[in-house]
Formats: sequence, structure tokens, C-alpha cells
Amino acid sequence: MNRRTASVTLTLFSFLSLGLCGAADPVRQMQADAMAKGSATWGYWGTDPSEYSTWTSHSNRLIPIYTFGLDMQSLRSEGSVYSNAEALTQLYGQVPNGSLQPEAEYFDQTDIYRLQKMAVEAGKKKIILMVFDGMDWETTQAAAIYKQQRLTHETGRGTGLKFLDYRTAVADYGYCVTSAHHSDATFDVSAQLVINGEEGSAGGYDPLRGGKAPWDKAKSRDYLIGKDRQQPDCVTDSASSATSMVCGVKTYNAAINVSVDGKQLEPIGRWLQREHGFRVGIVTSVPISHATPAAAYANNVSRNDYQDLTRDLLGLPSCSHRMPLSGADVVIGAGWGVYKDQDSGQGQNFAPGNTYADLEDLRRSDLDQGGRYVVAQRTPGENGASLLSAAARRAIAENGRLLGFFGTDQAHLPFRTADGRYDPAADVKGTEVYEPADINENPTLAQMTEAALQVLESSEQGFWLMIEAGDVDWANHANNIDSSIGAVLSGEEAFQKTVDWIDGHDAWEETALIVTSDHGHHFVLREPEALIQKKQ
Repeated sequence: MNRRTASVTLTLFSFLSLGLCGAADPVRQMQADAMAKGSATWGYWGTDPSEYSTWTSHSNRLIPIYTFGLDMQSLRSEGSVYSNAEALTQLYGQVPNGSLQPEAEYFDQTDIYRLQKMAVEAGKKKIILMVFDGMDWETTQAAAIYKQQRLTHETGRGTGLKFLDYRTAVADYGYCVTSAHHSDATFDVSAQLVINGEEGSAGGYDPLRGGKAPWDKAKSRDYLIGKDRQQPDCVTDSASSATSMVCGVKTYNAAINVSVDGKQLEPIGRWLQREHGFRVGIVTSVPISHATPAAAYANNVSRNDYQDLTRDLLGLPSCSHRMPLSGADVVIGAGWGVYKDQDSGQGQNFAPGNTYADLEDLRRSDLDQGGRYVVAQRTPGENGASLLSAAARRAIAENGRLLGFFGTDQAHLPFRTADGRYDPAADVKGTEVYEPADINENPTLAQMTEAALQVLESSEQGFWLMIEAGDVDWANHANNIDSSIGAVLSGEEAFQKTVDWIDGHDAWEETALIVTSDHGHHFVLREPEALIQKKQ
């Protein structure tokens, strides 16, 4: 069903199928009340405490990095790039005002790329990058408090979520700057030409304005959202930040593995596939060719050229690769059910129909049609998890690749709300309502992750896998605390599925798992105790 602005009347399914009939839903009520009143004593989105919602985009908050199977001591011993003028110039093309800080202890997002390269050099054969899109320290804290029903932490790594507490393998923690090279660019999508990649505001990070740690209160009210008039350091989008993580290069917002001077960059997964024979997997709860999953493999001057990005993922000719790439071995995500007759952002070769994947391309990719992928698409009346599992088994048996294409007409998997129901309250974008089929016919992110690992594990050379909990970002854009917490917990389940697989295969010696985000938002939790349900 379409997103609506009216309040939700829950279907009987929402209650009975999850065994929660009549149960209280305090976080949903908090969200509903805040939207109705326009304010909330317990928190707000933006910079104005008197209004619940004044900012629906990203921020320059420092972002946590959690590593498992490797530590970050080598990076620490080198010192932060923000303490070195030469390194900053190489990163941004200049030394941004306020960014050079001799005492800086934080990393840059490009260091996530370096961590992956270090893991390969150390002999790791299973590299897993898990991105909770849009999840900053505050989002993590809110989810931990809700889950544990206690005040879990006020500073530091924290506790209360599985990726915060897991210690079976070597584990480490740090945080990084996410600012892009530049906020804007002029480009030609059809020609794949960057005309000017250094427009708008430039990047950088000033800890005296934004804070030296993620939990610090910013001294400049508008700095973290890029609105400080004296120093408007640009806020990244998901395309630029993903390029930083998989290519180690800062670029302009909207670029998918393309530099500010228009050069195509090779993401680490593709390099591992080409140089080391690794298999490559991509799993996401949002469209398969959305910015973060697309950057795992593709190139494009614009993140909005969705169909061409999918062609790169599937090894088909695209406007950026007339001679097609090899294609990823596993691609599982959403995007099903969204259609357009025209889309100027996608260039001259846009095919009317599904926004994210030309259905003819899906047909050409199908193993049954002479392609290389066992294809599992959302199918009326079919359980999504079972459909995907069967496709994974067939891909393994026939030594094929796996493509899973699911979702709702909102493009992403259904929002799992904080208490495990799928019943989002109203937010700044309206209200999403799901039919029973939306839940039954879609796998969860954890089930997608399990299928990907089953297919990839047969690779003797190794594999690189991206897992994206993209709905955290979509919930935060909508300023919906209930959906935001639920999306973090959904991602947590995928994390647990991942470490269960590693533990079950006794594979930590050859595995590096990095859990992070691509950027923050600007939710402020003023009363953490509000997330603790009072016992009746």
C-alpha cells in the first residue's frame, strides 16, 4: 500500500501474527504524540529543541567504527590524518579551516578502506563490511536503551546491542569523520562526464565546533548540519561516503566511485575479485542500486542512474561500462514494486518500468534464460524467506550466482518497528501501512544475509561481502524514532547471523568484520529514560 498522511488503523494481522494483541507500544505512542504536538520533551530532530522536526537530512557527526577479527592499532600508531597537513591536503585538496588538529584521535572514513586492505595483507580471506546506513552514536544509544530497558551508557563504545557487546573475536572501536570533498558537482549522466566536481561547500571537520568525540555536545549549533555561516563544512551523502569506504578517496556528493576530476575508481570488492579471485556479495534492505550497495561494485557520475548501476552489479553493459564488468556474485535487496514512466536523472537509456532494475535486464540475467543468476523475486502468495532460501540452494548446486529482488512499493523492506511489529506511526513523510503480504513475501535482512553467506562460503579464494541496514537511514530521514530503533534492531539480527556463521565455521582467523555507518543524522535524545517502559 502507498504511504499515507492519515493515521494508521492496524490490521488484525499486525496484532495476531506477532502475538502482541492488545500490548502497549510506548515508543510508537511517543512518535505519534510528538508528531501531533510538534514537539517532545524527550527529544528532537535538528537544532531547535522547541520543535520535534526541523532537520531531515544528514550531519557531520563523528561516526563509530567497530572491528572484529582485527584491530586498529596500526592506524593509531600512524596518527590521525587530521593531525597531518600533508595528509589532509591529499585527502581534500587543501587543509580545511579548523581541520588540522595535532591532538586529533579520530580517524577518517577513508581509513575504513585502509582497514580492509590491511586485512587482506594480513591474509584474511573473508572481508565483511556491515554498514548501518545513517546510524550515529545517538541512534545506537537510543536502540540500546530501549532494548535493555535501562540507561546503558553516556559515553564511549557503549553496551546493550550485540555488536557493542560481542567479544568472542579480537574487537576494537573508534570513530571517524565523514565529510565529503565537495557538496555539489555538474555532470552529464548519459556521457558519464564530470564537468566540475568541486562545486558548493568544501569538506573538513573542526572538533572545536563539532566535538572531539561522538558524544560531545557541539559548540556551534548549526555546524554539524553544514549551516555554520563562518565554517560550512559540507555534509556527506551516502554515495560520497560509500566511495570513501570502498575506494579510500574523498569525492563529491552523488558520485559512485568517481573522483572529483571524473576518474573511475575501483572499489575494493571488485579489486579483490579481479586480483585474488574473491567472490563478491551485496545485501541490503533498500534498493539494490541505491547509493551504498551500488558503490560496493559500480561506477557512475550520479547515484540516481539506478538502472545503469544495477547493470554494473549484474555484469551487463551500462553507460559507464560499455564493456561490462564481471558482475557481483550475490546481489540481494529491495527495489521491487516501484515504477516510473520517465526519469530524467537516469539518462537517455532509461527504460520505463521498474525504477531500480530494468525488467528486461533481470530476464537476461536469469539462469533459466541463459544468464548467470538464479533469480528470486517477490512473488504473490510465496513466502519470501523460503523463496530466497530455495534459490540459494539452487545457486550452490548449479554453481550459479544469486539475485534476490524484493521490497514494497516504498522501495525498501517493511520497517520493523521497535517492538517487533511492522506498524510505523506517522512521521514527516506520512505513514507507511503494510498488508500481510508485505511481511510474508519479503525476507528479513538477517535472512538475506544468511542466504548470501551460504552461497559465498564455497569460494576457496575468499569473498568480500557488504551488508547494509539501509532502513536505519530511511527511518531517520523520516524523523521516526520507532522505525529508527526497529531498523537498528533488524540490523543487529543480521550482525548476529553473521557472527553465528563465522563462529560456526571457526573462521575468525581468516575473517575481518567491520561494522560502521556512512554518516549521521541529527537526533537529540534529551530524556533517555523516556525509552524505558514503566512497569504497570
